[in-house]
Amino acid sequence: MLGVIEKLVSRRQLFLRTKAYNLNQSLKARDIAAVSCSWLTLPSKIKVLSLADSSSSSSISNPASLSFCRNISHTVFSQSSMSLSSVGVAASKEKVDSVVKRGRQAKNRRNNNRARKSLIKTRTKKALEALESLKNKKDAQPEEILPIEKLIREAYSVIDKAVRVGTMHRNTGERRKSRLARSKKLVEIHHGWYTPGSEGSV
Repeated sequence: MLGVIEKLVSRRQLFLRTKAYNLNQSLKARDIAAVSCSWLTLPSKIKVLSLADSSSSSSISNPASLSFCRNISHTVFSQSSMSLSSVGVAASKEKVDSVVKRGRQAKNRRNNNRARKSLIKTRTKKALEALESLKNKKDAQPEEILPIEKLIREAYSVIDKAVRVGTMHRNTGERRKSRLARSKKLVEIHHGWYTPGSEGSV
């Protein structure tokens, strides 16, 4: 009789151990599934697991399963914080890339504008110096102004391009061109190649 009772008790203990092992395995499977979810839905799934664990008396009586759930929740929330930090780093990196690009573009535009303005000054100076030398020349001929007119046309072209691309204001470009035309006209008047009222009378 005692042998039969011992067998029943041992079977009962084996059954309880098997049930506890299966329950622990199911909890582990659910926790792993919760970890594989996205970080947006993780808090709700952890809450469901915690409620299910608190409602079952076997999980309350098993401190090992509670510690396992606590470790899983800590890992899950740390992964969520890492995901949030990575999103912030990506956004800041995108912002930094945009700022760097804007700075690079501004530097290129500044260099281009500086080069165009320098070219305008060079061409204008060459034309004005040629006109001044021709004005000071005593026995100058009307044909000598033809190469100077070529220099003036080159200066006009550079000024028009600077105005077109926005390096120089339209009125500023017109003043520069008017200065060259006026200087040329003064040289022609000085040598008698041009009379101010001749075109109007014709």
